[in-house]
Amino acid sequence: MDKSEKKIVRGVVLDVDGTLIDSNEAHAHAWVQAMHENGYEVPFQKVAPLIGMGGDKVLPETIHVEKNSEIGQRISKRRKAIFKEMYLPHLRAFPRTLDLLRRMREQGLKLVIATSAEPDELQGLLHVIDAHAQDLFENETTAKDASHSKPDADVMRAAIERIQLPPQELLMLGDTAYDIEAAAKVHIGTVALRSGGWSDQDLKGAIAIYDAPADLLEHFASSPFV
Repeated sequence: MDKSEKKIVRGVVLDVDGTLIDSNEAHAHAWVQAMHENGYEVPFQKVAPLIGMGGDKVLPETIHVEKNSEIGQRISKRRKAIFKEMYLPHLRAFPRTLDLLRRMREQGLKLVIATSAEPDELQGLLHVIDAHAQDLFENETTAKDASHSKPDADVMRAAIERIQLPPQELLMLGDTAYDIEAAAKVHIGTVALRSGGWSDQDLKGAIAIYDAPADLLEHFASSPFV
């Protein structure tokens, strides 16, 4: 066990999409449809690996458009509407996600969300977990708190400020290489989940990797969180 696993952990910075909720493909499909409606044909396979980033990264990478441009704003607005209307009502949390969050709280850990989602999207996503899931978190950081999405560290810095714990007492729980990279920039180690569809090679910067929330919960007593 390395030093990062031996440290005392008092808080967890959590991603949501692909980590707690099975929503990565839904986000990708929403982007593809919004782009299509605005005259851009982008294959799902090109968008899917970018989920975990925000529109400030997805749009330039796929159609060479800035999010703050007129067309970028139009596509982003439509993407959000498509996601909320067509996909959000059908999403499910990964099995035992709520139990994992409660186990973390029982351990005495403070929880803060760090997501690229918009604030209103996040409320809907948390409701997918449980009607009272928001009560389990100390605070949240969203796209409105970050000028640049992951893998930039803006949202991580905001999360540290909100949770009011030093980075050395925090761990990140995420599902993408972007989570790992963003956390590393503020000296926070990441426990990664395969539930977002990324390979172990992609997640090699994590201090530990588990299949999904249920797998982490099953091995929680021996995990870096304890």
